[in-house]
Amino acid sequence: MINRRTLLGAGLGGCTLALSAPRPRAQESWPSKPIRIVVGFAAGGATDISTRVMQPKLTAILGQPVVIENRPGAGGNLATETVVHAPADGSTFLMGTIAALAINPSLYASMPFDPQADLVPVAMAGNVLNVLVVPADRPWRSVPELIAAARERPETITYGSSGVGGAGHLAGALLDQMAGVKTVHVPYRGGGPMMNDLIGGKVDYAFSTAPTALPQVHSGRLRMLAVPTAQRLRALPDTPTVAETLPGYEVQNWYALVGPKGLSPAIVARMNAAMRETLSDPGVAATLEGHGVEPSPSSPEELARFIRVETAKWAPIVRATGAKVE
Repeated sequence: MINRRTLLGAGLGGCTLALSAPRPRAQESWPSKPIRIVVGFAAGGATDISTRVMQPKLTAILGQPVVIENRPGAGGNLATETVVHAPADGSTFLMGTIAALAINPSLYASMPFDPQADLVPVAMAGNVLNVLVVPADRPWRSVPELIAAARERPETITYGSSGVGGAGHLAGALLDQMAGVKTVHVPYRGGGPMMNDLIGGKVDYAFSTAPTALPQVHSGRLRMLAVPTAQRLRALPDTPTVAETLPGYEVQNWYALVGPKGLSPAIVARMNAAMRETLSDPGVAATLEGHGVEPSPSSPEELARFIRVETAKWAPIVRATGAKVE
């Protein structure tokens, strides 16, 4: 497992000094108009929810309206391409995910952009808890029971995800591979639409982000079987890990803010500072944590290194699962 705390924590002292230095004039004049943050999934999904939690504080800090724009499709690629082609004037950013920034380059046969070459890292936003959930009317109460059902009925058990290439998709594909079963992936255009069908029983299970799933677990509409982390979580001590059934199983999720290539270092530094201040706000942090998102601010340089590491990590896993999108 990649230790995000160690990776993202390195070099923070130097970053603090850089942010406290006198601001260039270009930085002082920005922003002069509303700022758009593009989200690659439908409203109501975890990426959308988390970004909207940050929105009011960012607006207050920057002194300009921060507007969320949902552009779902292709596992976040449509939103990413929108930002790649946006003016590099600080008016448009992407709340990127593990899918668009690290997994999709290995998953898609061809990509209209290169996340590392065509985007500028700004700041890590948070690490996101995913949970394995099933509709309350399904009989399975453990990962072994779900796997047994998949073995008895090959290619009939379905799992939903927020889109092709997302953590939920790869989590299901990895479960199939490690358990030696064949289930059917049903991709949606975001966690919100997927959750509606999961609650309605149109799909059998999902590795859903906690912000989307936990309210439904608490309401009794869904049953939580496991978490895909390496160890049990302090917040959910009675919930087993998938690795307790399939040793070595682990899938994590994360969000990060990036901008179009050519974005000035002054604007990057100002937006990074705004993200740090937002994520350190007690109210914002508590709300995010309540949704299963751990605020994890970083410097732009740390985020760039992290994206490189995650991209290299997921490439062999995607190949091993056989997942591919034309």
